[in-house]
Amino acid sequence: MGKSFKILALPYEVWLGVLVFIPIVALLGISATNFTSAVSISELQFSLSHWVMLTEGAVLIPFRNSLVYATLTTLLSFVFGYFVAYQIFRFRIKNKFIILTIVILPMWSNLILRSKALVDVMSQNNIIADLLGFSPFGNIASTATPVAVMTGLVFTYLPFMILPVYTALEKIDYALEEAALDLGLTPFQKFWKVVFPLSFRGVVTGSILVFLPTVAGFAIPDILSHGTILFIGNVINSKFIYYNYNGGALLAIIILFFILGSMFLMTRFDKEGETLL
Repeated sequence: MGKSFKILALPYEVWLGVLVFIPIVALLGISATNFTSAVSISELQFSLSHWVMLTEGAVLIPFRNSLVYATLTTLLSFVFGYFVAYQIFRFRIKNKFIILTIVILPMWSNLILRSKALVDVMSQNNIIADLLGFSPFGNIASTATPVAVMTGLVFTYLPFMILPVYTALEKIDYALEEAALDLGLTPFQKFWKVVFPLSFRGVVTGSILVFLPTVAGFAIPDILSHGTILFIGNVINSKFIYYNYNGGALLAIIILFFILGSMFLMTRFDKEGETLL
């Protein structure tokens, strides 16, 4: 890389250090010390006494909820997302960009507003119920059921599965499909032995893009369950709100390891980032 390009990259490197590396170092320091708002820098000491909370039910249960819901959301997003992406891929229209725009259109609105709107739609009294004369979703949002939370999670993160899978499908050489049919494979065998393996990178990328924000999020379960179903993100949020910086930093570091591990896995399956384009 020439010197001119290195100069252009300097602002990015500065912002990366300020917004990423410095906060991570701060979290590591806070999670391994006795730091509180009442402790001065000269009084800081190495301490792992707050690590005992990792064995408490108040942390383990939300952590389990995060993993279970994130796994189910990823699986459901894979089933629905792959089907939608494959149908878009097979559409015989020139401008598929319009369809993809419709898919990502909800992402242009605020996450909180979307979640609040879902609460209204899945409640008994709403505009859809007034038009139809009945509520198609019953009253699952008002009763704060796991179904309401799962619906919100899948609805929110489904586009993150559709786009990488569609990108992977679009990059498959059609000649390979023709060759598979010429060799005597049925359409289903062609899909299972040729199309799906070649699009698997998109599945991995989409799964990671769905799993990570689900496992670390807190707004959707908080709104759709009315605070009855806690994720690890809700616990981290409450730790910082009530000035338990040590506990919040420790849990945030654990989530960070999940993120870094997932990014490593993504680079193993898609080294050039082709499914992200």
